[in-house]
Amino acid sequence: MDFDFNEDQRALRDAVRDALSGLVSVETLQSMTDAGGEMPDELWRRIADLGWPGLLIPEEYGGLGLGLVDMVVVLEEMGKVPLPGPFFSSAVLATLAAVRLGATDLLSDLASGDKRGTVAIEETAVSGDPLDAVATVAAPDGDGWRLDGLKPVVADGATADWIIVIAREASGDLGAYLVASPGAVAVPGLDPTRSLARLELAGTPATRLGPAGDQRELLARVIDDAAVMLAAELVGAAEAATDLAAEYSKARVQFGRPIGTFQAVKHIAAEMLQDLTLARVGTHYAAWASDTDAPDRETSAAMAKSWVAEAAIAVTSSCIQIHGAVGFTWECPAHYYYKRAKASDLVLGRQGWQRARVADLILGPA
Repeated sequence: MDFDFNEDQRALRDAVRDALSGLVSVETLQSMTDAGGEMPDELWRRIADLGWPGLLIPEEYGGLGLGLVDMVVVLEEMGKVPLPGPFFSSAVLATLAAVRLGATDLLSDLASGDKRGTVAIEETAVSGDPLDAVATVAAPDGDGWRLDGLKPVVADGATADWIIVIAREASGDLGAYLVASPGAVAVPGLDPTRSLARLELAGTPATRLGPAGDQRELLARVIDDAAVMLAAELVGAAEAATDLAAEYSKARVQFGRPIGTFQAVKHIAAEMLQDLTLARVGTHYAAWASDTDAPDRETSAAMAKSWVAEAAIAVTSSCIQIHGAVGFTWECPAHYYYKRAKASDLVLGRQGWQRARVADLILGPA
């Protein structure tokens, strides 16, 4: 494959970069994080008017009909801000789920931005496959279903118009269930740019989406694709952190010299650039592998999620280190990138499990 964007993708990147520079300032970011990572309605409307929420949605439902590589272009630029708000949860996670599940009645409103959705996957004490940990119960109730369980961290769950909840039936089968009136409650999280909510389900009415039977394979594909898109956000955050550290190392003078001239700082910066480059290549390949249904799609997704999260944590923490004491203050934006990387590592499959999964996929189960 060609590890570079094509002409249309470069044009999209430039358009997103220019738009975000005009839409989101440092002051805007601070105000949104002070509001718990919520995006003002007028800003969401402007983003929706640009067509970005419909990027992954087929054209017949009002979207742009593009692929994951194209979404990588957008998410890398958003990760550089890093942009708060429901774009990832609605335009990526919920959209991927709705498309894979064939929930076409949800797509037009997602594409236009008139409705925001999200997906509730994670449960408590998850260290391996997030689907294995699903304990939320789905039980038939007349023509519908009722759900019982707890989803402690749902991205943008408090402001979503609906939530697709992953639950388990009495047979053990996993399925996706649409909850139209979620009632999720906002909760604090490590990343101030990501709004989280707690969703308690107690006989909550729901509608089953997608094909009959066990949907595990379908849902695993949604999680893989979303994990690769999360990696794209982290590549953007890592690039912004690298640039921020480089600029500071040229401006900060110590002992009569810019600190960037010291060998120790040069070594840190070189490692940051190496980690960033490998993270970008792995993410781009994993997105391409999904778009083309390459034989190593699943392995590529697991490799991307495991390595990119680790790399982003290393790069963003090195950015703080280069800044020294000022890197720990609210006046310096370095902490935003670190918190985004650290929090993203904990969802959609952690590093340890993803690495074990890569080994199983390559060598076979132990």
